[in-house]
Amino acid sequence: MTLKTPIIRILAWLTLTAIFGGIAAMASIYLYLSPKLPPVESLRQTKLQTPLRVFSSEGYLIGEFGEKRRRPIDFESAPEDFINALLAAEDDGFYQHSGVDIAGLLRAASQLVTSGQIQTGGSTITMQVARNFFLSRKQTFTRKFNEILLALQIESELSKEEILELYINKIYLGNRAYGIQSAAKVYYGKDIRELDLAQLAMIAGLPKAPSTFNPIVNPERALIRRNWILGRMLSLGMIDASQHNDAVKAPVTASFHGTKFDFNAPYIAEMARQKAIQLLGEAAYTDGYKVFTSIDAKLQQTAQTAVINGLLTYDQRHGYRGPEAQLPEPPAIESPAPETQTINETSLPAAFPPDWLKTLQRTPTLGTLTPAVVLTTTEKTASVLMADATIVELQWEDGFNSARPYIDENTRGSAPKTITDVVARGDLIRLDTNEDGRWQLSQIPAAQAALVAINPNNGQIKSLVGGFDFQQSHFNRATQAERQPGSNFKPFIYTAALEHGFTPATIINDAPIVFNDASLEGTWRPENASGKFFGPTRLRQALFKSRNLVSIRVLRSTGIQPTIAGMDRFGFDASQLPKDLSLALGSHAMTPLKVASAYTVFANGGYQIEPYLVERIVTNDDSIIYQANPLLVCKECEEETAIAAEESDPSLSDLEAALAAEFNSDEQQPSEPDQPRIAPRVIAPQVAYLIDDMLRDVIKKGTGRKAKQLGRNDLAGKTGTTNGPKDAWFSGYSSHMVTTTWLGFDENYNLGRREYGGTSALPIWIEYMREALAGKPEATRELPEGLISVRIDPATGKRAHPNTPDAIFETFRLENVPEFTQQRIEIDNQPADEALPEDLF
Repeated sequence: MTLKTPIIRILAWLTLTAIFGGIAAMASIYLYLSPKLPPVESLRQTKLQTPLRVFSSEGYLIGEFGEKRRRPIDFESAPEDFINALLAAEDDGFYQHSGVDIAGLLRAASQLVTSGQIQTGGSTITMQVARNFFLSRKQTFTRKFNEILLALQIESELSKEEILELYINKIYLGNRAYGIQSAAKVYYGKDIRELDLAQLAMIAGLPKAPSTFNPIVNPERALIRRNWILGRMLSLGMIDASQHNDAVKAPVTASFHGTKFDFNAPYIAEMARQKAIQLLGEAAYTDGYKVFTSIDAKLQQTAQTAVINGLLTYDQRHGYRGPEAQLPEPPAIESPAPETQTINETSLPAAFPPDWLKTLQRTPTLGTLTPAVVLTTTEKTASVLMADATIVELQWEDGFNSARPYIDENTRGSAPKTITDVVARGDLIRLDTNEDGRWQLSQIPAAQAALVAINPNNGQIKSLVGGFDFQQSHFNRATQAERQPGSNFKPFIYTAALEHGFTPATIINDAPIVFNDASLEGTWRPENASGKFFGPTRLRQALFKSRNLVSIRVLRSTGIQPTIAGMDRFGFDASQLPKDLSLALGSHAMTPLKVASAYTVFANGGYQIEPYLVERIVTNDDSIIYQANPLLVCKECEEETAIAAEESDPSLSDLEAALAAEFNSDEQQPSEPDQPRIAPRVIAPQVAYLIDDMLRDVIKKGTGRKAKQLGRNDLAGKTGTTNGPKDAWFSGYSSHMVTTTWLGFDENYNLGRREYGGTSALPIWIEYMREALAGKPEATRELPEGLISVRIDPATGKRAHPNTPDAIFETFRLENVPEFTQQRIEIDNQPADEALPEDLF
C-alpha cells in the first residue's frame, strides 16, 4: 500500500506535467502561428478562378476562355443527394464537429510518430477548405496545425452551408473541371441538378483522387469508388435499399464533354476576348467576367451559312480537286463490321484498317463538310466509312456525276463516266448533305470569304464571319485581310464629285485614256470590264454600270487632294490613300469591316457612326464594369444643333455651321460616359439623298440586279471586282442594315475570268439580307429641302423641252439645276436594261 502510493503520485504528476506541457506547447504554437493566419472573413470575398465567357446579345453562350473550367453555384442549387454522397465520402460527421475530427487527427498523429509521415490526412471538409484557400498541400506538422486553427476559425465565423458552398465550387475534379457544376458538364454534359444518384455519387468520389477515380480514364476503379460511397450512404441512412440497389446496377455513363456553346461563332468570340484583354488584362481569364456582344444569334448563324454556301457554290463551278489524302492500307488487318447505318443505307459488310477509323476521328468537320474514307467502289456506287464507324452507300447522282476535274481557275476537265473515275479505296474525302438529307460528294473550298453586317444607326456589329471555318484558319478576313475594294470604292469618289458641283446628269466621256505617271509605275491604260468604250455617259449611269474610265475622269476633275481630304469622315485614313488616279478604281487595300463601316454613312443619310462589338462586360455577380457608349444617329437632334451652331457664328450657312459645331470644331468635347453621344452629320442631306438614289439604281438596273429577287425597293449597293479578277465584293444596305461580303484567295490567286462581285460575293449578300430584312418595313425617303426633280434629256443631261420624246426625271440640288438643252445629240444609245458585263475594278 505504501509502495503503490508514491508510484501513483509520480504517475499523476507525470500525467499532469504532460498535460500542462502539451497545453503550454499548444499555446506557444498558437501564439506563434495565430498572428500569421489569414482572416477568415476574406473567404466571403473570395474570387474563384472562373473563365471568361462570351455571349450574344440575347445571352447565348458563344465562347469561353480560361485555364480552369468552373461554373460556381450556390448551396441551394446543389442536389441533396450530392451533398449526402459528398459527406458520406469525405466527412460524415460534418454537421456534428466544430471543424476538427479528433479521432482522425489522432490517427494522423500516430502515423507521424511511427513513420515520420502523415499518410492519411484526417481532414474534415472545413480543414480542406482552409487548405484549398489558404495553405499549400505539403503534408507537414506546421501546415496541419495551421489547418486546424483555420478550420476552427472558419467554423466560428461561417455557417455550415457557406463552408460547403466554398468547398463544392473550389475542389478540382479532373479534366480541368473545378467545382461540381463544371464536373457535371464535363463528365455528363448536363447541369448538376439533372444527374441521377449514381452519377452524383461518381462525382462525389472524385475529390479524393481525381485521376485515380476518373470515370473516363479508370472506369473500373471509379465504379468501385462510386459503389463504396453508395454503400456508405445506405449505412448512414441517407438512401434506402431500393435506391442503393438501383444505383449500384447503373453502368458508368461518363464521357468527355467539351464546353457546349449555344451556337458556334468563334470569330466573334475571339474578337470579344481580345477586347476583354485590352480592357481587363490577364484577369479577364480568371475573374469570371461575362462579355455581352451586339451579335444577333439568328443572323449570325445565317451569316455563317451564307458564307459556307457561297464558297461551296463558287468551288463547285471550278471543278473537283481530288481527295484530301490517300490513306495507306496495312496488309491483313480487319475491323469488325459496323454496328449501325446512316442516311444512305447499305448492308454491305466492309473491312477497313483500324488506323483509318482513328484518322477519321482525328479529322475535324469543317463548315458542314464531314470526313469519310472510301472503302469500295463500283461504276455507280461507293461505300464510305464515317468517323462513328458507320458505313454510308453513295450513288452516282450523289455528286459524282458533276465532279469534273479542276485544271485551272478557268478550265475544268471532261465529265466523269463512273465513280471509279473520281475516287478509289482509301481516299479521304468530304461529304455534305443536300436538301433531301442525303450525303453527297464535296470538298473543302480553296477560296475564302468574309461577311460583316452593321446597324447603320448605332454601329452595332450584328453579324461577322471571318472565313469558311475557324478551325481551318484563325485568320479573321473580316477584320485583318486588307484587300483592294475595286469598284466598291467608287461611291466615295462620286460623293466628293456631287459635293463639288457634279450632278447625277453630268455628262462624262467614257473613252480611252493613257497616263504616263511615275507614281503608277509607267504607262497606265485603264479600261472597262468589257474592253469597250461608250462615249458621253451620265454620272448616274456610269455608277450603276461601273464605268472605270468615267470614274477616273471624275476624280481628275474633282481633284485628288480635295477628294482625299473628305475621306476621314467615312472612317478611312486619308494619309494612307494613294495620291494618284488609281484611287478611283479602289486600289487602296482595306478590310471588309472598314468598307462596311464606310457604307453606313450612305445608309443612315449622311451620319458618321463607329462600329462596335462589345455591348457590356459584367462581373460574376452581374455588376457592369464596361458599357459601350456608341454614336447614335438622331435626325431629330439635327435641327437644334444647326440652330445653335448658326447662332454661334452667323457668317456660316446652316449646313456649314452644323458641320462645324458637330464634326470639325476643335472645341468639341467628348460626351460623358453615361450621356448619349450623337453621331455627327458628315454629308449634306441633299448629297446623301443623291448618292443613295444613284446606288439604288445599281440594284434596279446595274451590276447588282440579282438582288431584285429580294422584292424590295429600299436596297442600294455596289459591286466590286479587282484586276485578275482576284477579289469579289458587294456592299449593300437598307436603312436597317449594312452588309459587306468579300470572296477571294488568301494567296491572291485569280478567281476565274467569269467571277465578279455580282456572281461571287452578291449571292452571299442576298442569302444573308433575305433573313436580316425579313419582316422589316421598307424605308420611305423624303426629298430634303434644296432638291428638286426635273425632266432631262438623257442624251445631254440638260433640261428637256416639253416635246422631248424620251425625257426622264432626274433630281438636282437647286443651285445645280441644268439649263434647257439647245440641241439634241444622239449619244450612248444603250438601253437601260442592256446585258452588263460585271465591273473589272
